Amino acid sequence: MVDIALDPNMYYRTMSTPATLYKAAELGYRFVELSPNADFHFWHHRPAADDAFVAELNKAQKETGVTVRTLNPVFNWSAIDERERAAQVSNWRRLLELADAIGVREITSEFSGDRNRARESEQQWFRSVEELIPDFERYGIRLNMEAHPYDFIELHDDALRLVRAVNKEWMGYEFCCPHAFHLSDGAGDVGRMIRTAAAAGKLREVHVADGFNHRANDGNRYIINPPGADVTVHQHNEIGHGEVPWDEVFATLREVGFDGVVSVCVFGWHEHADDIHKRMLQRLSAELG
Repeated sequence: MVDIALDPNMYYRTMSTPATLYKAAELGYRFVELSPNADFHFWHHRPAADDAFVAELNKAQKETGVTVRTLNPVFNWSAIDERERAAQVSNWRRLLELADAIGVREITSEFSGDRNRARESEQQWFRSVEELIPDFERYGIRLNMEAHPYDFIELHDDALRLVRAVNKEWMGYEFCCPHAFHLSDGAGDVGRMIRTAAAAGKLREVHVADGFNHRANDGNRYIINPPGADVTVHQHNEIGHGEVPWDEVFATLREVGFDGVVSVCVFGWHEHADDIHKRMLQRLSAELG
């Protein structure tokens, strides 16, 4: 049995983070994954949450029955600049305090480095991980790592290799369906990627949204100007609005007996958010519930 969590990203512009738990309950979700939001943890910034915020969030959990299952922070802990890296490690320590205060025992995050300086970013990431090992182990919090487009690790196999190199049971891997074509450089071999992560004992979470294959045909699924610009484009669409092979995704997750977190992370369709999230929950419940 998987835990189906809502990433309430599309509601952050219109309501507070605690209020998104009431929205999740209204939509039928029992869990949320809190992605970056200014009143809690924001990209690369010191978490803003204080004691009053924690109390309000815990009140929302109690009143709605919706559990904050995971957090999805992004901190620049692979920064080449040492002062920046150290500051981001400090941000991580504060986030772990907050996670403990709201009862979260699992976090998913990114490597957050420079694609153009990959080797140096990798070295800095390992340095940050080594510094934070005592903190994760003191709180008993697990961490799942995600390869991300334009990060210094974009490919599934490379990301899984780094996760295994840390050699800690509490560090796992998150497979991101909307990144499937970036993770595989256009191959889209989702079954193989899911199986290898599961075989390593590291598959802990799956992000669910659709996207198009940027390598398909002549590579013009997206048109970027000027051609060759150093950017990466991808989407997080509703299932069916992209080219992810969903039958293979769901069949493979069932095959490997996946029982972790499945996070609905559709972005950029705010005007249809409620309907999208209801349909996504219905599909995931039918496939994996």
